[in-house]
Amino acid sequence: MEDSTVSDVTTPGSDRDWEDVDDVSWTLLDLEELVDTYWAVVAPVMETDGLEPKREKPTHSWLRDHGFRPLLYALREYHDRTFAEFWREDLGVEAVESGYDWATDHERTIEALESFLTSRRERKGLADSSIDTLRYRLNRYVAAYCEENGTDDLVTPVARDGDIPAYKAVDACWAAFDRLHADLDGGQTKRRIHLAVSNWYAHLVRRKWAAVNPADGLDDEFDWSNGNDDDTDTPCLATEHVRALYNAADDQEDRLLVLALCAWGLRPNEVASLRVRQFVLDVSTDEVPYITFEERKNGPGEVSLLYGKEVLEDRLAMFADHEEWDGYLFPSPHASSGPISRWTVWNRFTQLAEQAGLPDDIGGVSPSPKMGRRFWYDAYSSSLDVVLGSLDEIAAEQGSASADVVLQNYLSDSRARKLRREYMRDQLAAAFEED
Repeated sequence: MEDSTVSDVTTPGSDRDWEDVDDVSWTLLDLEELVDTYWAVVAPVMETDGLEPKREKPTHSWLRDHGFRPLLYALREYHDRTFAEFWREDLGVEAVESGYDWATDHERTIEALESFLTSRRERKGLADSSIDTLRYRLNRYVAAYCEENGTDDLVTPVARDGDIPAYKAVDACWAAFDRLHADLDGGQTKRRIHLAVSNWYAHLVRRKWAAVNPADGLDDEFDWSNGNDDDTDTPCLATEHVRALYNAADDQEDRLLVLALCAWGLRPNEVASLRVRQFVLDVSTDEVPYITFEERKNGPGEVSLLYGKEVLEDRLAMFADHEEWDGYLFPSPHASSGPISRWTVWNRFTQLAEQAGLPDDIGGVSPSPKMGRRFWYDAYSSSLDVVLGSLDEIAAEQGSASADVVLQNYLSDSRARKLRREYMRDQLAAAFEED
């Protein structure tokens, strides 16, 4: 913390003469003194950080990062209060929450969740969009856990120093996933939530905050392989199919539609509603352009734009002089504003498939836009296989169990991404460019 000298400029201070934050004996203060000291000590630091003390409630991570963990401890252990209760009932401020709206108000649970996310951001180097997606998946579990078990405390049942039997912690976790299994359709969504939750508990075990990972092995108890995933059973377009579709697209809009489906792997509804503000094209040389999504089926996310940037830029340039353009890449021709519908995407794809001479039957199914997304997934999966294959020799030389071990433990995330992207670009170029 850069400036830890306390001040009483925000509100009249207590009669104690604190000279430094470290001088504050939080556990010796009664509630009234805690209120005074909050305004005298915490508020000035918030102002220095650009926060408004009388309007914004600091997050648990902000309090910890700025040396105020003892305040949280004093409230919890000496006054039987969460920080949220202290903020609402004792400070009496109309708050504008500056943090994430977790499905729990339990402070130690929130602290454990944010500790995991901070570790993933700082140690794993995850991008903010990936952190947002991870947070979203964790919160789905937290909400299900609270609703199913009637408590918002997820950490006490697994605590190392607790007296709750491990089987009860496992039962509570499994009950939450029983609820998620019933509420959610897609097996892939459930698998991703389970992976996030299992990694969170594993983080707590490594930090010695938890004695058990109740989610470990849970995926073996469920059949999440099929479910109702919208792409699981969809056949995949072949490279020659994609090339034929692209060649049949005789205008800019249709070419962009084929790229969005097959080169970017978007769903039909996502293609229909694409807007210019979603595209981040100005990136550093070691990064790739990407598309942002505030809301997706599995939460917020990003999609790398590995191919087709030139066609996109031509499309944006065409709209640049249209004063009334509302930013949609596929504006509706039948309305003064707004995009086309997902069904229009389906109809245009069907027309292109006919013009391209695609078979009437691909894998027992008529050609559809979802097959373009499956093509993208197949190319991505094969790119991962190529990366793993290239590591087999290294694994053998180093005595590692498998290429997966080398990938996870010795190859940086950034290097692995670069290798996958290079192969993915080659796959896409083979589909969209003439031989």
